[in-house]
Amino acid sequence: MLKRKLGRTGLDVSLLTFGCGAVGGLMTKGDPADQMRAVVRALEIGINFFDTAPLYGNGASETNVGRIFAELKPDVVLGTKVNVPPEGKGDIAAAIDASINESLRRLKRDSVDLLQLHNSISAEGRPRDLHPDVVLGEVVPAFEKLKRAGKIRFGGITAIGDTAALHRVVDAKAFDTAQIVYNLLSPSAGRAIPAGYPAQDYGELLTRAAAAGMGTIVIRALAGGALSGEEARHPLGVQEVAPIGSGSDYRTDVVRARAFDPLVASAGTVDKIELAIRFVASHRAVSTLQVGIATPAQFEGAAASVARGPLTEETLVRISALQDTFVP
Repeated sequence: MLKRKLGRTGLDVSLLTFGCGAVGGLMTKGDPADQMRAVVRALEIGINFFDTAPLYGNGASETNVGRIFAELKPDVVLGTKVNVPPEGKGDIAAAIDASINESLRRLKRDSVDLLQLHNSISAEGRPRDLHPDVVLGEVVPAFEKLKRAGKIRFGGITAIGDTAALHRVVDAKAFDTAQIVYNLLSPSAGRAIPAGYPAQDYGELLTRAAAAGMGTIVIRALAGGALSGEEARHPLGVQEVAPIGSGSDYRTDVVRARAFDPLVASAGTVDKIELAIRFVASHRAVSTLQVGIATPAQFEGAAASVARGPLTEETLVRISALQDTFVP
């Protein structure tokens, strides 16, 4: 498995992250034997970055990761997250400290390599969002305190919310990593898009974050599963997936994803899923990417796609031209 630097952390991480989220569902609701089998296989092929969060299955993901890691004791990079609830905004530091302590208890560990803010970042004042002033003025000091206490090594953000607010936080160079939405339907984090493109314009956030020395972790590489081109979802996964930064609803994303069917064969890919994964892996500013996993077989397919390497420049040009046709 190819490895890339995770920004200023200096860590070498696998290009494919083992995502332990609820969208796929393997690590939240899967059979324990399947969970173990998938993790063992991941370690065999060189996956060394695992991503979880308290919100994934209301703690189930962290609990299952903790159980498996306690048995296997792998030498890997482990990241989790903290989501400050509305009622915790009065004392951000206390909310973060309580969350990481609970995460460490579930993970059966004294520390994690990476803690990422899971809240959206926005200046709009939505209840579950955090204003960039709060992120820089309160979250950053709380993370620094956890570093000094030895509970975390690095801190990051989940780069969802308002583009201007995200740019401000990234440009401050106060965090080590950023989870960034980037996929075939929402390419603006990786390139300039035309006016009127039907998705959020992240203003080439991948390049901006990399320039700030941040490691970039691509999320929603398959647009929550929509890039399979199928509306039906695996029973283990979240059954209603709200798009992030792409279409107005999941069905719109699924329909739009089918426009890439003609490129599958010409790109030398097996299906749209492989095309989507290799599209993300082709961007040089990407440190690592993750996809939702419901079964060990889905993980094997994602790993095989990454192993086939980046798409050709010709294919990338054709993809950009097709994406531009989405403008009304």
